[in-house]
Amino acid sequence: MKEKKKSTVGTIIKIVFFTIATVFLLIAGTIVYKAYKYPDKVPDIFGIKPMIVLSGSMETSIYTGDLVFAKIVDPNTLENNDIIAFRNENDKVTTHRIVEIVNEDGTKKFKTKGDNNNTEDANLVETSDVEGIYIGRIPKVGNFLLFMQKPIGLIVVLLIILVIGLIWLYIANKKDDKKFRIDEKERKEFEEFKKKKALEDKENNE
Repeated sequence: MKEKKKSTVGTIIKIVFFTIATVFLLIAGTIVYKAYKYPDKVPDIFGIKPMIVLSGSMETSIYTGDLVFAKIVDPNTLENNDIIAFRNENDKVTTHRIVEIVNEDGTKKFKTKGDNNNTEDANLVETSDVEGIYIGRIPKVGNFLLFMQKPIGLIVVLLIILVIGLIWLYIANKKDDKKFRIDEKERKEFEEFKKKKALEDKENNE
């Protein structure tokens, strides 16, 4: 019963592991596809765009190295004080706060500023340059993703995965060997019991 419970738990762990791995592969594949098809836009997953923060202009709300998420929205619904991701004059994605909404020649534009900056951004943001509205962050995960982009980072991660895989295989083999030894011991004990029983039956019949 105990061995069966352990086996069930091991099966569940494997299913969860491979499910998570499959989801990550699908997400990565989607991002790569959209990045290739729409090079002028940040790729999204179900309307959510992940981005890495490279500066401290939004501290203490958002920090360098954070992985932030922006949701695609209709730019016309944005309001003052919203934090938005947008493409600046250098075609780089920036995440700053709206400090003023400006109507210029009947066109809606946004004046933005980093919370940690002393001055507002030099240029107004047009609705076509808005990538999305900020909805959350995962602290410091962006640093890991940046590290992954470097050859040494990729090698380190692959080595870690390889080591984990080898340890997993070693543990699985040890468990299989132990189970085999237990089964072999039980088989031998059963064979001895059968021989002893047959001998006792023979002696009783004589």
